[in-house]
Amino acid sequence: MQLVPLTTPEEVDTFLAENPLSAIFKAGTCHKTMQGFSVVEQFLKRHDLPVGFIRVVEWRPASNHVASLTQIIHHSPQFILFKDQKAVFDVDNWDITPEALSPVFEEYVPERQDQAGEVKGNLTPYIDLTERFLKGELTPYQYQTYFTDTFRADGSLRSKQEFELLSRMFGDPDAFHGGLHSLGNPNEDESMKQRATELLEALKALS
Repeated sequence: MQLVPLTTPEEVDTFLAENPLSAIFKAGTCHKTMQGFSVVEQFLKRHDLPVGFIRVVEWRPASNHVASLTQIIHHSPQFILFKDQKAVFDVDNWDITPEALSPVFEEYVPERQDQAGEVKGNLTPYIDLTERFLKGELTPYQYQTYFTDTFRADGSLRSKQEFELLSRMFGDPDAFHGGLHSLGNPNEDESMKQRATELLEALKALS
């Protein structure tokens, strides 16, 4: 399923009005967010629930609006379940666990009638960059720079599978990464081409 980005207070109101049973996931930038979302994702494979997500740093007015509506103190990551536009459950930080979510999903959220796959983000920018690099349209330096800049600015809330796949190329974009100094070394350039070829195949398989 696709998650719904909620970038403004108005989008929050519309999302909750259109989805009587729904959830909002507030995403931070640290590894707690990926850990928390990977737990939520496992439930979304089995249960039918629209989920709006808010990238707290970039879309802070939307996050503040949720806090005002619910009177729930903001945290990130944070999972809030809504029924008829009222918050009926919330959990945050390291407390987003299967043990915490399981009874709530069982009580409120119907199981899916179809087969749900992974939550999918848009992988096209990474496919395009990788294809351009392999065609010789980008230097290794340009490829690493454009790839990591795109990843760091990515507005998608990605599944654990996608995040780990994209991180495999140059590392976590929010962590310090070196490596640019070694570009230009023939062995390193060939190694990057091999990794890029493998990444391209995996990205296309996920798309």
